[in-house]
Amino acid sequence: MSTIDLTPLYRTMVGFDRMANLIDSASRLDGTQGYPPYNIERVADDAFAIEIAVAGFSEDDLEIETNDNLLTIAGKKSHDETGEQREYLHRGIAERGFLRRFQLADHVIVTGASLQNGMLRVELVRELPEAKKPRKIDIGSPAGEAGKPKLVGGKKDEASAA
Repeated sequence: MSTIDLTPLYRTMVGFDRMANLIDSASRLDGTQGYPPYNIERVADDAFAIEIAVAGFSEDDLEIETNDNLLTIAGKKSHDETGEQREYLHRGIAERGFLRRFQLADHVIVTGASLQNGMLRVELVRELPEAKKPRKIDIGSPAGEAGKPKLVGGKKDEASAA
């Protein structure tokens, strides 16, 4: 596999270092080569779900963690505690451990997870803080002053406050 040098992007992009880092990290495989398979679904405008096929794993074998916009899902198969030795003629169900990482956009949080019929479903939602939501700016008012009453002689101007 060839590697891509993103150094020129770092020199020409001002304030977009995080974007270049995301592209750089996305270009590297984390060694899983597609295991376990997963789906990413848009549930609503600001809601998403990640489904991962984790046949053979129980809730105790799975670990979900978020840190700095990075969602990490790990599976570690615990050994059979009964001590029973099994002889397989064919073993096609993968029970090896895995580690899947998903880069989350800003303001995307995990709201829950469930495991049903061998499918792990992680629910995500994008919640913009009030300061980041679009707002209307009145023409003629100084920047940041839209919607605030004007002060006249230390008191609120009654006409602008209404």
